[in-house]
Amino acid sequence: MHEISAEHEARPANDTAPPTALTIAGSDSGGSAGMHADLRAFFACGVHGMTAVTAVTVQNTVGVTGLVEIPPETVAAQVDAVASDIGVDAAKTGVLASAATIEAVLEVCDAHGIGRGGRTPFVVDPVAASRSGEPLLRNDALDALRNEAFPRASLVTPNLDEVRLLTGIDARTRADLLDAAKAIYDFGPEWVLIKSGHLPDDPECIDLLFDGSEAIPLAGPRYATVHTHGAGDVFASAITAALAKGASMPDAVRSGKRFVTRSVAHAYPLGAGVGPVSTFWRVSPRSF
Repeated sequence: MHEISAEHEARPANDTAPPTALTIAGSDSGGSAGMHADLRAFFACGVHGMTAVTAVTVQNTVGVTGLVEIPPETVAAQVDAVASDIGVDAAKTGVLASAATIEAVLEVCDAHGIGRGGRTPFVVDPVAASRSGEPLLRNDALDALRNEAFPRASLVTPNLDEVRLLTGIDARTRADLLDAAKAIYDFGPEWVLIKSGHLPDDPECIDLLFDGSEAIPLAGPRYATVHTHGAGDVFASAITAALAKGASMPDAVRSGKRFVTRSVAHAYPLGAGVGPVSTFWRVSPRSF
């Protein structure tokens, strides 16, 4: 009989569990974005990742060719299953697809104290389209995001394309970022983070954190790479992981900024299109 070596024995049952983070998001069959990017970032940041799958996409590095929504009641049941048994120290959203899904998610999150006014931080990443421009939300979902999800959010993290869809503001310079942040803040979240990775002709990547009174710029280098698939997901997930560990919002966002900056620096080519940002720098000595 084969003996299991000591190094492969199970850890004791009373070993301390890590903090937990839940992503309520869609899948990416190419493994670069969505819940896959979220789970990699959670692991690399030292938290136990859990999922509530909202949609299954058919995609690769070139683009998205299909999307199938998970029934809203099934999405909500996934949230309820993990929250009632394991517990959630912080949660984030990705693709929510439709108003019905948003409403179902918010109802179950309210029941478990996830979101503003509850005990669990709630990061809303309003993913509205794929990197290559394919829509990932029904038209009714935009209003549901603005009027129902944002007021419950501890933090909302739109990129500039999402700002344009949600507010009509076409931010093209650093000076426009504050207007964008104020417009999103008016929908009711506690904090807003404007991600400026898509800002044209700027030698730096300056994101802006805003709480309704103070604007905190977060500077980072802009790397000469096309391989940035999943960057927004990784940024929001790293913030969520820091919140799960008990960090304040400004500290969590600074931590997320450092994490995604390193992930972009280690991005790698994959397939025939745009490769992913890499979280391997945190867990492996190999440089990708």
